[in-house]
Amino acid sequence: MTLCIAYFVGFARPSCADESLAIVVGHASTLQSLSLETLKRVYLRKNLLDSAGTRWIPLNLPTDHELRQGFSLALFKKLPEDQEQYWNELYFQGINPPDVLASEEAVLRFVDITPGAIGYVRKRSVDKRVKILTIIVIPESR
Repeated sequence: MTLCIAYFVGFARPSCADESLAIVVGHASTLQSLSLETLKRVYLRKNLLDSAGTRWIPLNLPTDHELRQGFSLALFKKLPEDQEQYWNELYFQGINPPDVLASEEAVLRFVDITPGAIGYVRKRSVDKRVKILTIIVIPESR
C-alpha cells in the first residue's frame, strides 16, 4: 500500500495522478511505507537509521531542479536556498546535507544498488528497480 500525501501550498494540483513525486528506496528494501514526519527527519539528518538499522542515505536533486524545488516546498515549506543557514550550522557539527545527484535516472540507479538510499523522482519515472514508500504532490508555483 502506498501513502499519498497532498501538501497544498497556494494552489496545489488536486490529485497525485500526474504531477507527483515518488519517494523511493531499492526494490529489495524491507520498508513498505514512510510517514511524512519520518521523511522530514531523514532529510534533515535527524533520523540516521531506518527501522532495520540501515543507515539512511538521503538523495537530493540539484538546488535549481524543479523537482527539488517542489520537494522542498512540500516537505519543509521552504525553498532549498532558504535552508542554507540550517545546513551551515549542522556542517560545523560534522553533519553533511543529503548527497546531490544530477538527474532522476542517477537517483534511480543509486537507490537500486545502495542499501539505505532514499530519493525522489516523478511518479511516472518509477520502474522495477525501486519501491515507492510515499507519494507527495508537487505544490503549484505561485
